[in-house]
Amino acid sequence: MNDLVELWEKPVADEIHMIVGWHQWADAGAVSSGLPQYLIDQTGAGKIGEVKPNGFYLFQIPGTHHFLRPEIKLDEGYRKELRTRKNEFFYSGDDSKGLVVFLGDEPHLNVERYAEAFFYAVEELGVKRVAAVGGVYGAMPYDKDREISCVYSLPEMKEELAEYAVKFSNYEGGTTIGTYFVDRAEQSEVEFLVFYAFVPAYDLSQLSTHLQGLRIENDFKAWYDLTRRLNHMFDLEIDLSDLRRRSDELTSSMDYKIDELKRAMPQLKIREYVEGLSRDFVEMPFMPLGEVWERELGDLFEDMED
Repeated sequence: MNDLVELWEKPVADEIHMIVGWHQWADAGAVSSGLPQYLIDQTGAGKIGEVKPNGFYLFQIPGTHHFLRPEIKLDEGYRKELRTRKNEFFYSGDDSKGLVVFLGDEPHLNVERYAEAFFYAVEELGVKRVAAVGGVYGAMPYDKDREISCVYSLPEMKEELAEYAVKFSNYEGGTTIGTYFVDRAEQSEVEFLVFYAFVPAYDLSQLSTHLQGLRIENDFKAWYDLTRRLNHMFDLEIDLSDLRRRSDELTSSMDYKIDELKRAMPQLKIREYVEGLSRDFVEMPFMPLGEVWERELGDLFEDMED
């Protein structure tokens, strides 16, 4: 029993997996906050529970003004809405397989109590494996497959995860909420992994003191590359056509922005800068065997038609 967890529905599927994200520090490209919400909307998942916010959030720190505070919406002095911190579980599935999506707000304090509540819910919901997603900004090509870093809880997971075209992180430093949960998951012998997508961001101040930087706020390409992996791992059958379209539109939009800068400030050689990043970048595309066969058969049929 955990007083911080409220579940008003428990799935009964034979196999249940969970995808996790937070409004958090490691949320470049809105990977951790935006992608889970997108999956909730796409799958029609319904809310089945929550972790109560009690004791996890600061109201203010001197000097931060409203940065940490709940947000209120007023209309002629009347409170229309108060947006507080949320940590919610959503579910979609059938008798065979189910998907829980958790979307939360990274706690400011009492993280161990928060983790205890989370993993209590994982056990109560009968989740087999948890996959968290996050994003980190870096100088990388915007028109290439995103580099995906992976962290996992149990040593025996590594061999399987190597098939997902990931780099296993050797990072050493301050933890994110995801990597903190990896440690907590190992203590409970829970399969828990984190996929971090590297999101394009360019520090242009090195080219000109008049420029700040250029970065992708909603990286639909990263969302697409991660969802392809999660689709395959959990056999989700999520339609990827919308994310593929958004990903292509994002690339075209970045092309336009780079060309705009090139025309406005040709002396900066911005296009050459970006192309230099591409030359040094080693792409690791994720190509599961089923997709390889599908592509090869498609090429074969085209050759026969010709």
